[in-house]
Amino acid sequence: MVFSSPIFLFGFLPIALLFYYLSPRLIKNLVLLLISLLFYAWGEVFYLGVMLTSIISNYFFGLLIYRFLDKPKLSRLYLTLGIIINIALLTSFKYANFITDNVNILFAWLDISAINLAPVHLPLGISFFTFQAISYIVDVYRKEVPSQKNIFNLALYISLFPQLIAGPIVRYHDIASQITSRTHSIELFASGVQRFIYGLAKKMLIANPLGEVADSIFMLSGNDLTMPLAWIGILAYTLQIYFDFSGYSDMAIGLGRMFGFKFLENFNYPYIATSVREFWRRWHISLSTWFRDYVYIALGGSRVSTIRVYTNLLIVFILTGFWHGASWNFLIWGLFHGIFLASEHAGLSNILSKMWQPIQHVYLLIIVVIGWVFFRADTLPQAIDYTYSMVNIYNYQTTLYQFAQHLSYEAIYAFLIGTILSLSLYPSIKNYLIKTAGENFIKIACLIDIPRLIILFSLLFLSIIKISSSTYNPFIYFRF
Repeated sequence: MVFSSPIFLFGFLPIALLFYYLSPRLIKNLVLLLISLLFYAWGEVFYLGVMLTSIISNYFFGLLIYRFLDKPKLSRLYLTLGIIINIALLTSFKYANFITDNVNILFAWLDISAINLAPVHLPLGISFFTFQAISYIVDVYRKEVPSQKNIFNLALYISLFPQLIAGPIVRYHDIASQITSRTHSIELFASGVQRFIYGLAKKMLIANPLGEVADSIFMLSGNDLTMPLAWIGILAYTLQIYFDFSGYSDMAIGLGRMFGFKFLENFNYPYIATSVREFWRRWHISLSTWFRDYVYIALGGSRVSTIRVYTNLLIVFILTGFWHGASWNFLIWGLFHGIFLASEHAGLSNILSKMWQPIQHVYLLIIVVIGWVFFRADTLPQAIDYTYSMVNIYNYQTTLYQFAQHLSYEAIYAFLIGTILSLSLYPSIKNYLIKTAGENFIKIACLIDIPRLIILFSLLFLSIIKISSSTYNPFIYFRF
């Protein structure tokens, strides 16, 4: 069940909110836990046990780590065992087939019988809730939070449905106090509804039309994939993944507010960045900060030798790519970003900072767009062929009919609106009004409320029409 499905919008969510707000304060967490488990079991009933295993094991490891904090060797041992179990659980379901396939290639060279392993189903959201579980036991070990003695509260943290299947990754120390004592208000609920509508509109009105363009073009091969079409396809995907992913994050943040939680932001206009380093401060912030705090710093961060710093960066980004999916494409995508980030640390950033800012933007966008080819392509050969088509100047002739086959008027509008909204125009205009209007800004804001309500209702209405009339509504995080 995804947030943009009719069953969620018109069935699950209204009933969940009704039960939650009618329940007494003392059992609200228990009610929300049952709602979250039901949400997950809706499509993953046979794999609910995987999540329950994660909850129970991390609960006991958290208690043991906290119990022996005064004995560093024991607490470190329990932390290590807890991380190993979490990684083993993730590896068993997400990477088993990938590892087996590559081992079988090696076995074929050595003339050894292949390992027969049936396809292993990937439980939805396992990468997200596994990373959240690891953050819990690490936070306890670092003495940032005490262990959670109520297993139902910990279960709520790991299974909380708004961010369960598509993020953001919510770290335990950011939300611990909200689990036990959070406030509800009409203002918070209303802001949550508004944020959810914006996210739903991003997904349905921008990401999905552009996704159809990207899907149709990525299916082309040979001479059918001309240079202009290749660029249109990858640019469509560049906007699709941003508005789809940030749209889901907006919906998750909005849903969290409806239930009294305040999640941290996950995207901050990443395509206006002027370097790879800045891009990762703005893109999927919860993931990049998770790897920074729990992997990069654990490896020594920037406190080690220069060579080690570059090595640490490459390790982090290889893991970042591998986290997204069990494929060489994702690994190369992560390594690609890691190489440029290490280069910026090595001095490239100093050169870039002296350049005209539009050139810095072009530099970043070229890296990001080429990287998305490997992220989107199904296989490594397809990614290489697609990249070649993007620079093949001898195959540029494209007829109007070919353009019309892939670009509808809806897609063109989505391209234009998506491009505009990916720029930080709204916060810039808002800051300008605050500076220039001063005290009168409150009056201006009141005048803006009416058209804002009209826009919200219009976006909701258009999104619902799109949901009811379209059969194309992909969930692109099934590999996560």
